[in-house]
Amino acid sequence: MDIAITSGYVVPVVGDPIEGGTVLISDGRITAVGAADEVTVPEGVEVVDAAGKWVLPGFIEAHGHVGICEQTIGLAGNDTNEMTDPNGARMRAIDGINPADEGFVDALSGGVTSSVIKPGSGNPIGGRTVAIKMWGRSVEDRLLKEPASVKSALGENPKRVYGSMDRLPSTRQGVAAVIRDAFTKAQDYKAKRDHARSEGTPFDRDNTLETLVQVLDGDVPWCQHVHRADDMHTAMRLADEFGYRLIINHCTEGHLLADEIAAREIPVITGPLMISRSKVEVGNRTLAGPGILDRAGVKVALTTDAPVIPIEYLVYQAILCVKEGMDRDSAIRALTVNPAEIMGLDDRVGSLKPGLDADVVVWSGDPLDIMSRALRVFVGGREVYTYDEERREGVMADPYYREG
Repeated sequence: MDIAITSGYVVPVVGDPIEGGTVLISDGRITAVGAADEVTVPEGVEVVDAAGKWVLPGFIEAHGHVGICEQTIGLAGNDTNEMTDPNGARMRAIDGINPADEGFVDALSGGVTSSVIKPGSGNPIGGRTVAIKMWGRSVEDRLLKEPASVKSALGENPKRVYGSMDRLPSTRQGVAAVIRDAFTKAQDYKAKRDHARSEGTPFDRDNTLETLVQVLDGDVPWCQHVHRADDMHTAMRLADEFGYRLIINHCTEGHLLADEIAAREIPVITGPLMISRSKVEVGNRTLAGPGILDRAGVKVALTTDAPVIPIEYLVYQAILCVKEGMDRDSAIRALTVNPAEIMGLDDRVGSLKPGLDADVVVWSGDPLDIMSRALRVFVGGREVYTYDEERREGVMADPYYREG
């Protein structure tokens, strides 16, 4: 279906805002973005009048667990951590996602149209992450990228999980050793595999080590769960030792190392921010942190770590960060183009420009005004969520319904 969203205050993110702008959509892609006198709306196209409203790309949750840690049903729907093997590199988040999780409706209501779903932080190496859209019949319908990264954890969580079982790792030394041993084995495995291929001889494949070889080869980044500054240095040390692409996730004490993180050009996915200081690692949590990192030159994305914080509150974190000194344009970028670039999704999502997926949200006003709400959400050019202002409730399109 072809659609023209007209007369709105269009924020492409990668360019200047356009007063009274038009976003033209055809076959699920954006085909034109510009002022009214720059974009010709073809006859017969469905017109969405966005006068008095703001039009932005859908937000991206760069680190979440919606669908893999389902709401309301407890253990039966919690497939976040396979805590029986410290090296879970062969685990795939895509295999644990329930597309019917209520969290996906919540995401759309908050203008979030994509997310990178990750295993949890119970293991030193949690597994492969997957980037998906927040609407569709199946995970395959929603798929953006798999693997998007490999998830790993340092610090309290893995040492608590395995320490309670009297198993390795029970200390920070042990957690780092598990990761180091895994990559050493992967290096040896790669050498033996490549030799076998060159000789044309049989070779027993190993899914765990194949995934880690993808990281070593630079094909897949390493998403490192880390809160404390000393653990960030361990993350950097391991990345230097094995040469992989490091993305720091959470980065609670990142404001203490902002200059160093910037100098190394390490991207950061930071959050959740609207939490209590529930454990030692998050004792230095501050809403000023993202702004400090941004001003230092770090590429920053924000995360709710959903369902730690409800995913529809992603934009509220940005509002609070602006309140604590973050540049407002940087805050919008931290919800859109930055997470797209960090996770290698910017060829599909993250901004309003021709050629990208038509994931577009019409807001009642400035999304950084706490009173604004997402009124109409388009994913791949299809309207999948609408807020009924008279009934004061949102309605998601049924992904299982097929006309005819």
